Amino acid sequence: MYRKLVFDGVLFSFILSVFVFSTILRMDEDSMNLTLLSIVTVSLFLVGMGSSYFLSRRRILTLGGVLFEPNSTASGVWYKSLWAWQLVLALLVAFVMAFVKTGFSFIELFDENGFAGAMRLFQGIADPNWNILPKAVYNIIETVFMAFLATALAIPPAFVLSFFCAQNIMKSPGARLIYIFLRTGLNITRSIEALIWAIIFSVWVGIGPFAGMLALMIHSIASLAKQFSEMVEASEEGPVEAITSTGASKLQIVWYAIVPQVLLPYISFIVYRWDINVRMATVIGLVGGGGIGTMLVQYQGQAMWREVGCIIAVIAVVVWALDQASAHIRDALK
Repeated sequence: MYRKLVFDGVLFSFILSVFVFSTILRMDEDSMNLTLLSIVTVSLFLVGMGSSYFLSRRRILTLGGVLFEPNSTASGVWYKSLWAWQLVLALLVAFVMAFVKTGFSFIELFDENGFAGAMRLFQGIADPNWNILPKAVYNIIETVFMAFLATALAIPPAFVLSFFCAQNIMKSPGARLIYIFLRTGLNITRSIEALIWAIIFSVWVGIGPFAGMLALMIHSIASLAKQFSEMVEASEEGPVEAITSTGASKLQIVWYAIVPQVLLPYISFIVYRWDINVRMATVIGLVGGGGIGTMLVQYQGQAMWREVGCIIAVIAVVVWALDQASAHIRDALK
């Protein structure tokens, strides 16, 4: 019930907040009043929750009811339902706000001068300068091994943390506190992009591949631990009950009942994570994380598009090869 009320309250406050702050209480970047914004938004959220509760008492189905109440079924013609109009209105408001905030413009998109500049860029990229190929190959090798080491170092802590972040294992009150603490920490860590971690470590250990590797490692630990813990939570209860009936300890239950179930999916995700890290390594190089990304930003900053074309070709070939290899390995592990 509470999830339905919260969802409807958020949806209601989102729709009305956009209307209020775009018509009645117009604010721009310089005049943004966070206190007023918070008060109005929270007030609308509470009104939305109250409206959802009132409608549920009248047996009128809301979008929150459709999503979070298993016994509720949407019947009849959709356009005669309140929940359908909630969804349509929310999507409409979201699209309008997105177009406004991004400054989407077909005029600028098809501007003659801008299009001509883009064509010059594409012409340079389409005619690569292969003279820098040896340097590009050297840097892409550095990028691949940077991603490999980051993935390898992330595996042990992610493996251990995954069991402490699984609800079906951490059931006691004390374990529950550990679970909440670790999941919150990992969520915060994962929410900080690897690009930001690369900036932090570039200041900490200096610009270069070491900083990039550390950034990828931290992000990989948080991401793998979350993925691994979800696999643990999805494991079958039968083997757990069988091992538990023998009087096994908690550690033995995990090792003999859960680990065999999740080991192959773990390996599959590790291979996939290495593939992801190779792609991310080319990006974090833009902020001093080393590898071919640093080389790319150097030539891009000088508008040397033919050299950029060579680098893009090398990145594309390596990423394609690794993608194919990881796909075959994951298929073999199924």
